[in-house]
Amino acid sequence: MKSVLALLQFCTSLPLGKPAEFEHFARRSYLYPLAGYVIGGIAAGITYWMASPVVGAAVAVAVVLLLSGCNHFDGLLDFGDGLMAHGSREKRVAAMTDRTTGAGAVAAGIIVTLLAFAGLQTAANLPATILIAEVSAKVAMSWLTTLGAPFREGIHSYLHGFAKPWFIVPALLLALPLFVLPVPKMHIALALAATAVIAALMLALSRHLFGGVNGDVVGAANEIVRAGIILLLALL
Repeated sequence: MKSVLALLQFCTSLPLGKPAEFEHFARRSYLYPLAGYVIGGIAAGITYWMASPVVGAAVAVAVVLLLSGCNHFDGLLDFGDGLMAHGSREKRVAAMTDRTTGAGAVAAGIIVTLLAFAGLQTAANLPATILIAEVSAKVAMSWLTTLGAPFREGIHSYLHGFAKPWFIVPALLLALPLFVLPVPKMHIALALAATAVIAALMLALSRHLFGGVNGDVVGAANEIVRAGIILLLALL
């Protein structure tokens, strides 16, 4: 329970009392999907009662961003700056890790948010879609934490130091309860397969551009996977 509490204090803005020792979660980062159930479950519960798909989509996006404290969204913005920077690897890393917000950050934030918003409007089951997407996003975060060799010291390097290769298995297993949702089982399987593909692409791209992974890359993966799974489920 201490690990779960530390996870939720790290991944959400929920008022959960006295801070738990972060190491409890660091030793069990395969628990990331549990935060997806909490964040996605709250968003699903709120939007379940909304008749308008447009309003529901907007509220769902707002809820997942606010409940996560926009921490992962901030990673997406930083990743966008690094992705759009020109020049050497060092210049890309500098663009991603400085405190300024450039055009790449703005573009990344707008594109990913618009895709998620548009996809949710056309999803056959909006509450189930946001829950599946949020859990999938957290699975991706766990996988990148486990597999992404860090290029600098920080939260990611700390978590990666405790991660074991087998962590990718329980992280995936924690997503299996999604199959009880009133959604075609094949759609959920495809969502998890797409999560693996996007995570692999993020890992390869980050190794090529930055020489490894940091917390911004992991946070960006959360936002990109969420939007990607929403779009996939909307198109199926």
